[in-house]
Amino acid sequence: MLAFELPTAVSKFAGVSDRCLETANCVIDRFIAMCSPRDMLPILCEALSKTTKASTCIVPLLSGLSKVILSIQRHHFEQVKEAVPIIVKVLKVVSWESNDEETEVESLFDTAVGIANSINGVSTKLEGRSKEKLCALLGLYVLQSMALVSMSLNHKSSSCHRLVSQFSRFFPYCSLSYLGLITGSDVEKMTTIVVGECTEDENDYMSCLTYVKHGASLSVVWGHISDEVAQAAEEDLTAVKDELRSNQMRRWQTVGMLKHIYSFVNLPWDLKKHAIDLLLCITDGNISQKCDDEHTDLSSHIPSLFAALQAIKMVIIYAPDTVLRKLAFDAFKRVLADIPTSQRFDILTALITNTDSSSMIAILLDLIRGEMHMENRKRLSMRNDEVQQTENEECPKMLFWNATVLELVELVLRPPKGGPPSLTEYNDAVHSALNLYRFVLITELTGKTNYTEVLSKNNLQKAYNEWLLPLRTLVTGIMAENRKDSVQLGDDTVCTLNPLELVLYRCIELVEEKLKQST
Repeated sequence: MLAFELPTAVSKFAGVSDRCLETANCVIDRFIAMCSPRDMLPILCEALSKTTKASTCIVPLLSGLSKVILSIQRHHFEQVKEAVPIIVKVLKVVSWESNDEETEVESLFDTAVGIANSINGVSTKLEGRSKEKLCALLGLYVLQSMALVSMSLNHKSSSCHRLVSQFSRFFPYCSLSYLGLITGSDVEKMTTIVVGECTEDENDYMSCLTYVKHGASLSVVWGHISDEVAQAAEEDLTAVKDELRSNQMRRWQTVGMLKHIYSFVNLPWDLKKHAIDLLLCITDGNISQKCDDEHTDLSSHIPSLFAALQAIKMVIIYAPDTVLRKLAFDAFKRVLADIPTSQRFDILTALITNTDSSSMIAILLDLIRGEMHMENRKRLSMRNDEVQQTENEECPKMLFWNATVLELVELVLRPPKGGPPSLTEYNDAVHSALNLYRFVLITELTGKTNYTEVLSKNNLQKAYNEWLLPLRTLVTGIMAENRKDSVQLGDDTVCTLNPLELVLYRCIELVEEKLKQST
């Protein structure tokens, strides 16, 4: 009975002084020497689950666990598998909620490295399937720990680099590669080995390893940051980048993995910046846009790419410095350009309908206008090029020139809640929507086409009566009111609305002129 209670009791006093810490270690070591590993493992795990958030109280118990793991004689995988969820839960709690000094957190993760060493030490004594399963479990534990280290310690500190390098040294033993980690294939392989094929069991067990994919992506980002880390993992990151540039499918998988970093709220912005830089590296230059397997279902990657773009979008909106926002926008455009045009329009549409930020909506609408401009230029080029005028030549597909474009304009100029949009909140989006509408209107008029049906009488009347006139009334009222206001705020409002007013009146003129012609 004493063995069950004493480890918990002594660990509570470990943080009082160095002498108490030494005493706690001695008491736990004594119990480990007296009791069997099979008995001590659950005792120490139980003590961990009851311990406070202070890292100094946890270190003796984790240190004891690393010794017990080395002493396990039978059922190595099964016993370690039971302990890992408790260990990573404690590491997560301390990482997120502890107010400890960085040196104390560093000591905690040193002990976590010790546990990894113990698991690896046991695996070297095993063979066959038993070794494979324990190595897979070790890999998952290491990746989870790397994610927690990345968000807990200053990424510029020598201690953080040292811990990341130490965890990276386990990659060769676990048969992990940077390519497999950054594409997610190694994570899937390890998960299947550890939890089997049963989806329910997988979800139950992996719920304690929620940052494995974050850790997999971060491990490669760390290799991108530091040559020392890449060397510890025995990896050639240059070769990995070249492979990703030449293989579109793997590049898409990489984008899908990197989204875990971009959306990780607790991760420092500087690490997200390095992750953006890695993405720019693998999408730079002459990248391949051909899939190796003609039968691969490209649509299966679209949800992951959309989620990644959503995550990069959050970096663009919320990043604290201009440089990172610009880099994220460049990465955003490159990921979009890497997606086939047939899916690109649908993704941009979904991004707009799932965005509340006026500035971001404006950016996305401008990207659609840019795509439409390029498609129109290609169409005109092919029409004017005599070499292309053959019977076998197909006309370029105008995938962006469709009626959905008008629906996007309407979404901004006549929001679903009704009435004209709030110019206080959505000035940027309204301005961009008007520019898009004017561009479509002029292009269809001059080209004598009607791909978007913008020139149909019903659509012209709808735009005139439901979008443009109510907006004109709103703008005119705001401008008149603020011109009377002598304070600076009124002048700023007038200056902000002037460009929008010019585009609005040009749209009204174009529609009125076309409606007169059709009567």
